[in-house]
Amino acid sequence: MGTMSAAQKRAQAKIEYDAFLDVCPSRKLLDRISDKWVALVLCALGGDGEPRAMRFSELSRTLAGVSQKMLTQTLRSLERDGLLTRTATATVPVTVSYELTGLGLSLHQLMGGLKGWAEEHMDEVLANRSDHDTRTG
Repeated sequence: MGTMSAAQKRAQAKIEYDAFLDVCPSRKLLDRISDKWVALVLCALGGDGEPRAMRFSELSRTLAGVSQKMLTQTLRSLERDGLLTRTATATVPVTVSYELTGLGLSLHQLMGGLKGWAEEHMDEVLANRSDHDTRTG
């Protein structure tokens, strides 16, 4: 069998990425991006249509309830996956800001839609939960 070209290798890899298969690496990515803190960080950095860089403290204030440890872990994982960049500026103390990459912006659009859907339909979901609990309780 001959060697495959780079395009053929990419096409083959794309075929092999099937999240329904237990060995597919995309499952780990889906697990990461389905985390609420990931979604909220992406939405915060993506802004309301105008992406912007934010410092750690600003993100922490925006994401009510997130612990420093969880925010740090979330930012590190997003940086590792190439969804955001971390920029340290030599000041006293050092200023660190986070900003979405092109890949992060593409995911932000999806997450923003999901966040909006959750906010828009929350009353309906709460009513359904109450009805269900009444019927089964």
